[in-house]
Amino acid sequence: MLIKPSATIRQNYNEIADLCRTTGEPVYLTKNGEGDIVVMDIESFVRREKMLRLREELLAVEEDRAVGRLGVTPDELECYLGDIISEVEYAAV
Repeated sequence: MLIKPSATIRQNYNEIADLCRTTGEPVYLTKNGEGDIVVMDIESFVRREKMLRLREELLAVEEDRAVGRLGVTPDELECYLGDIISEVEYAAV
């Protein structure tokens, strides 16, 4: 965890930005010794958001499975995706 005083971002924006990009980690900024904000580079933020969405989806699937709701079999999924691909290819012609 990288912690810097908030004055650092005002005085050394480029240094903080480089630190975020090179480490891929968020930088925690403090104000008067207390946590204030977190700064991170866009690429790391987007990756983190995608991981969170995927985890939410996986959790929803696991919850469905736990209460007995069944999804589709791999064969059913393959057939379904094949139909969609065929529709897209047909529409493109």
